[in-house]
Amino acid sequence: MLDQNTYGDYQSMGLSNGQYDILIKVVDAARAEKKKQGAAAADQLIDRQARSGCVRWYRDGGPGKGPWQ
Repeated sequence: MLDQNTYGDYQSMGLSNGQYDILIKVVDAARAEKKKQGAAAADQLIDRQARSGCVRWYRDGGPGKGPWQ
């Protein structure tokens, strides 16, 4: 995704709307990071931001009921 100008369809990826929002934010940030610092830095950013985005999204249960476990 970093090298493409598209994100794809969230449904075909099996993602929820919330997960797709996280993906878009992470990919946008990683693309900018890759241009500035290279692919390794982009990979590290992806790990950090995807993890923190999912933790925030699922902390209170996300779109379903109950917290993520």
